[in-house]
Amino acid sequence: MLDIDLDTLSLGDLKKLQARVSTAIKTYEERQRKAALVELEAKAAEMGFSLSELTGQTGRKAKVNPPKYRNPEDGTQTWSGRGRQPAWIKDALARGESLDAFLIVK
Repeated sequence: MLDIDLDTLSLGDLKKLQARVSTAIKTYEERQRKAALVELEAKAAEMGFSLSELTGQTGRKAKVNPPKYRNPEDGTQTWSGRGRQPAWIKDALARGESLDAFLIVK
C-alpha cells in the first residue's frame, strides 16, 4: 500500500490525486467487468451456447415507429403519427383537410 502523507499536500495536489484515483477506480472496474464477460462467454461457448442466448439479450435496438402518414406533395416527408405534428400536417388540418387523407395504408 502506498504511504502518502496527505497532510503535506496542497489543495490543488489533493484534487489532482482525487481525480487520478477516481479514474483509476473506473478503469479497474471496467477491466474487471471485461474479464468477467470473457470468462462467462467462454463458459457458455464450452456448453454450446452464446452468452446472449443464455441471458435472453439480443442487443438493444431503438424501436422505430414506421411512418403512418405521407405528404402527397413531397413523398419524402412522412410522419409516424407520434410526437409533434409536422408543419405540412398542421397546414393541411388548418385548411380543413382530414388526417385520413394522408394515410399511407388505407
